[in-house]
Amino acid sequence: MGKFSWRKATLVAAVVPLLALSACSSTGGKTDGSSGGAGGGQVASTERIKVALITHAAPGDTFWDILRKGAEEAAAKDNVELLYTSDPEGGRQAQLIQQAIDQKVSGIAVTLAKPDALKDVLKKAVDAGIPVVSLNSGADVWKQVGAFTHFGSDENLAGAAVGEKLASLGAKHPICVIMEQGNVALDSRCAGVKSKVPGTENLFVQGTDMTQVSSTVTAKLQATPDADAIIGLGAPFTLTINKAVESLGLKDKVKVASFDMNGELAQAIIDGKVAFTVDQQPWLQGYGAVDALWQVKRGGFHVGGGLPVLTGPSIIDQSSAPDVLKFAKEGIR
Repeated sequence: MGKFSWRKATLVAAVVPLLALSACSSTGGKTDGSSGGAGGGQVASTERIKVALITHAAPGDTFWDILRKGAEEAAAKDNVELLYTSDPEGGRQAQLIQQAIDQKVSGIAVTLAKPDALKDVLKKAVDAGIPVVSLNSGADVWKQVGAFTHFGSDENLAGAAVGEKLASLGAKHPICVIMEQGNVALDSRCAGVKSKVPGTENLFVQGTDMTQVSSTVTAKLQATPDADAIIGLGAPFTLTINKAVESLGLKDKVKVASFDMNGELAQAIIDGKVAFTVDQQPWLQGYGAVDALWQVKRGGFHVGGGLPVLTGPSIIDQSSAPDVLKFAKEGIR
């Protein structure tokens, strides 16, 4: 999709329904060989199992809607009841993992934004014989918590991709906007940018409050006359940042770049309002993680062979954004 690729990502077919751990659960597909599920293919005739997907998603971040749709499609194909919950606070995410263990799920897919808060409870899961995969966050720590593979992008390499692209555009003093302090994946993104553009400066904002994001970014740009680029670490945040840049009349001076993708951001790239984004392809992360857990139960298969399964990074700019927008309208980008 984008012109940039650090490594070819190895992906395995996956399909499983995503629903709330405490309330919503998938109705699943039929087991008589008839069609069912979002993918429209044959539903697995294997015994129905229960898989928990537990993320650090914060309310309002459309990134997680895309990841969840991938997991739902995998569930619909694999005859899996997918239980979905999320909490951005590490301690509460750990409690959700414990709930999944108590429910005797057949597998756990988990994001590792705050691994120190999760390592003890994930050890309990592994000790109980529950296979674990990580996704999205945790590229550096997934083995340490007992996961058998990880689905995602190398965040430091993704950040380096952004830094390299910005450097090619002449940027010398980017501002990297981190919307959740303590999230190791976000820290790695900005560190990657800085590895290519040493003048990069981090700015912390409260990602759960877009008004605060806007005001903090506006104040920082006003106080930093030599800033020549600003980077949002998620599509909704970048769109808010872009509005702040435009309101200050800095569009010709400050380039706006992003991580991740949604339809509105794709259109902003097409319109020239945002220079580019680096996409980790979250739909594939959700799809692959759930299917990998089904594969373990189906035949003892372990996807990845002890290595992570890379889903990115992929640079999307004005030349490639129109193709991405087509998929975004289908809700998978």
